[in-house]
Amino acid sequence: MHADVTASPGGLRGYRAPLRSRRRAKAGPQRAEPGRGVMRPQPLPMAKKTYDLLFKLLLIGDSGVGKTCVLFRFSDDAFNTTFISTIGIDFKIKTVELQGKKIKLQIWDTAGQERFHTITTSYYRGAMGIMLVYDITNAKSFENISKWLRNIDEHANEDVERMLLGNKCDMEDKRVVPKAKGEQIAREHGIRFFETSAKANINIEKAFLTLAEDILRKTPVKEPNSENVDISSGGGVTGWKSKCC
Repeated sequence: MHADVTASPGGLRGYRAPLRSRRRAKAGPQRAEPGRGVMRPQPLPMAKKTYDLLFKLLLIGDSGVGKTCVLFRFSDDAFNTTFISTIGIDFKIKTVELQGKKIKLQIWDTAGQERFHTITTSYYRGAMGIMLVYDITNAKSFENISKWLRNIDEHANEDVERMLLGNKCDMEDKRVVPKAKGEQIAREHGIRFFETSAKANINIEKAFLTLAEDILRKTPVKEPNSENVDISSGGGVTGWKSKCC
């Protein structure tokens, strides 16, 4: 037999621990027994919910129309001209009070590029309110509103609240989409319409609060809890009907 070359506590080579100690080492760490003065971890108290209702909102529209700027103006009251195009999807949270209820708005900002279409449309499901945004200085972004409306019909809940925003209304000297055109398409589809400016802070808060109020009027009496909402898969509040099974 070869000598065990493991160093002993005293530094001697060839030392072998007693048989009982070797068996205990093989068995792994011993489980603490009750009554031996071992502190057991206590369950953490449940966090108190700080809101009454949670509404999931979605911003959609062509790339470059200012969706991220609109979101940041509402959530942080900030405007930054150096924003880059959103990659995939992002979201912000803001809590507001309406009709005596604290409502947490979970607002998702989607990428407008076609290559992100599959990712972003998966978030339509469960959205309770959708803002369609175009740029009043970009005719193509307005023409594509019909495409975004079709996406809502195909992927969103049947009773989702919709709103049309004509953004960058502070750039009147570069306007190519008349306000009347925005009002017309909104009237044809039975949705609300606002012209907004994230830069000049025009109608931003009014648009979000109006959309939240419209959702509140049709919200089921049962209030959601954290188990009813899945932010990773685009889940919304229980009780809202979906076209998809």
